[in-house]
Amino acid sequence: MSIDKTRTTAGTAVDAPAAAADAAPAVDPRLLVREQGFAGYIGEFKRKMRAGDLGALPVVVGLIVICAIFQSLDSAFLGAENLNNIFVAMVATGMMSVGIIFVLLLGEIDLSVGSVSGVSSAIMAVMSVTHGVNEWLAVVTALAAGAVIGALHGFFFARIGAPAFAVTLAGLLFWNGFMLQILGSNGTINIDGDGVIGKLTTYYFSDVAAAYLLAVVAVAGYFLSAFLGNRRREAAGIPSRPLSDIVLRTVLLAIAAFGVAVIFNQYKGLPLAVLLFAIVLVGTDFLLRRTAYGRKVFALGGSVEASRRAGINVTLVRVSVFAIAGLFASVGGLFWASKIAAANQSAGSGDLLMNVIAAAVIGGTSLFGGRGRTWNALLGVLVITSIQYGLALKGIATPIQYMITGGVLLATVVIDSVTRKTQKSAGRA
Repeated sequence: MSIDKTRTTAGTAVDAPAAAADAAPAVDPRLLVREQGFAGYIGEFKRKMRAGDLGALPVVVGLIVICAIFQSLDSAFLGAENLNNIFVAMVATGMMSVGIIFVLLLGEIDLSVGSVSGVSSAIMAVMSVTHGVNEWLAVVTALAAGAVIGALHGFFFARIGAPAFAVTLAGLLFWNGFMLQILGSNGTINIDGDGVIGKLTTYYFSDVAAAYLLAVVAVAGYFLSAFLGNRRREAAGIPSRPLSDIVLRTVLLAIAAFGVAVIFNQYKGLPLAVLLFAIVLVGTDFLLRRTAYGRKVFALGGSVEASRRAGINVTLVRVSVFAIAGLFASVGGLFWASKIAAANQSAGSGDLLMNVIAAAVIGGTSLFGGRGRTWNALLGVLVITSIQYGLALKGIATPIQYMITGGVLLATVVIDSVTRKTQKSAGRA
């Protein structure tokens, strides 16, 4: 067999079979950026496009297009008040979407999150309003109930072997009925707008320093995390990005973060809901990407059998993932109760479940498992909420909103499917 000489990015000649002479060598993108500078960015971008590794690019481009279209139709769309309303309104769905991302990473689905959110808000309202229990205790009980319900679904799926689709569909029906039962014949329990739950979506940090401080913390945190991570990679002798690359990314983040801070301060200030959502996104992203538990979740999404052979407790991880989904469904339910200042029979119904799943998928989480980040919830819910508020500004009827959102979801799923096929053909899946 003839042997050809090829070169690595470091310039060292190595022997390679002639049959592989035309194949593109596997090169760490950090080396391309470090050795080729700006040309490395272009080369890496082209490589990702050929391999179908689109990342968050489609949703970012889509969000820009959505904003441009609605701004051209109504100049109030990008106004400070409307943007603040969008950011606050997205939190309830976004919180629930964070939980559903954990389930999607396993390649499974949870259809019960809407009903779980409703029953959690009902538990909180019945305890704190009807029975006069301390509101904090009622909130903790509601959150615990959501986690236990999710764990119960996970038990039937992981231990008994029932399909997650069937288990959570049964949960959707059962917990919806349970919610109606505990709310009673009246069906609606109003909550105190000045209480713990009431302030979740109505409280703003009016001091302009609050929004700017959050932006500073976000930018500084990102830079330190990237810089120290790079140092660890260099110490371990593995490819790392140049400092200029980290600085560029930090500058782009700073522009976005301080731009949002300016928008907040032009209205009422930093919303408490947005601050809590940001904390949740950072915490769950750290859990998934920086801990052994997160690696186990991704491993299960890749191959259950391989994970089992590697010594991962598959049952425990699966149950815990559904418990996390139930917990965040409860969190979302409390935010919805805060938004309408009540717990009622319509909680968790309508298009909520569709929007929760759509937010995760539109944001970039794969329906096939093994790919996604909790930050996808932010991008996806921004797209959905922007569409809803943009159409509402123009007085577009709800049926049209459903059709447009459904079309966006279908387009996202098609892109996901095509991307997976492209990655397989490129040998990356």
